[in-house]
Amino acid sequence: MKKEKLNYPRSFSHIGITVPDLDKAIKFYTEVMGFYTIMEATEVLEEDQTAIGKMCIDVFGKNWKKFRIAHLSTGDRIGIELFEFKESKNLKSEFNPFCSGLFHFSVQDPDIEGLVEKIVKAGGKQRMPIREYYPGDKPYRMCYVEDPFGTVFEIYSHSYELHYSAGAYN
Repeated sequence: MKKEKLNYPRSFSHIGITVPDLDKAIKFYTEVMGFYTIMEATEVLEEDQTAIGKMCIDVFGKNWKKFRIAHLSTGDRIGIELFEFKESKNLKSEFNPFCSGLFHFSVQDPDIEGLVEKIVKAGGKQRMPIREYYPGDKPYRMCYVEDPFGTVFEIYSHSYELHYSAGAYN
């Protein structure tokens, strides 16, 4: 008799974000968000002689010629890949949560007010007031913001599990 494999939760590894200016994005994500640099900004050329070159052709297709990339990490070891393509210089990120696909990511900081203030001061936006999930009962708060390049993300005051384990929609 064949043993059935158990399903288990996997760990989150990283997220890739395309930005119009890699140097400004590195500055924002390290100085404002507190992420740290794992790999400095590097130029990747389109070629099929190395493993990285082949992987990039698999992902991006042909004729992209080159791009710049940097690797950062959060305090809990989640990777942040920042990409700068020549083609993305003049394209603005468009917020549309109704389209299928990724529409935001989230970070956790107990000082939401302080982080929102830093984001706005650095050229980002606060998209909504800071809201409480359980007003008067639990101190769990959240707020949607944008980085200076138009990438939308959310800030939670507490862990994801704490926010939703009590039934936030009840």
